[in-house]
Amino acid sequence: MGTIELLLIAVGLAMDAMAVSACKGLAMRSLRWDIAFALAAAFGLFQGLMPVLGWALGASFIDIIAPVDHWIAFILLAFIGSKMIWDAFHDDDGDEDCACDRIRWGELLVLAIATSIDALAVGLSFAALNVSVAVPAAIIGIVTFALSIAGVLAGHHLGARFERHAGLAGGIILICIGTKVLLEHLGFLG
Repeated sequence: MGTIELLLIAVGLAMDAMAVSACKGLAMRSLRWDIAFALAAAFGLFQGLMPVLGWALGASFIDIIAPVDHWIAFILLAFIGSKMIWDAFHDDDGDEDCACDRIRWGELLVLAIATSIDALAVGLSFAALNVSVAVPAAIIGIVTFALSIAGVLAGHHLGARFERHAGLAGGIILICIGTKVLLEHLGFLG
């Protein structure tokens, strides 16, 4: 597998993580580097580990995981998106400790898993193609980390202009990403 192919795979896998990072950035009242790095580190770590896990599992468990992976991603993203929409309508404007200005470990874990499920399938394909997984996994993790930081920054830049509506938009975007994943796997989208 060539470097260009590998970078394209890494960028493709990182798009969901970047979009989720942008959603979190949209809702931030002030740029929080700790949250940006936590998101990027979690997304990069999971995007890097999932291909390794998929490669290690090989084809033995693909029959169990493949039929439900899209449902898992959809449910997790829809749940987090719905919570962001709820928070957009129920957060007090005067509350300095806004829920959008922090991230809970459980939420971070759910988002990291939801955005990295496709990387598991990529790892399975690496095993099927007899491709070594160490270098591709590292590149996928690094690219995801970088694009997640960029997503938070871009989202925050836009969110600073639109304030409360940014959380609503972020939640809707997450639900749309989850719906897209589901519809693609069900064959409704190419």
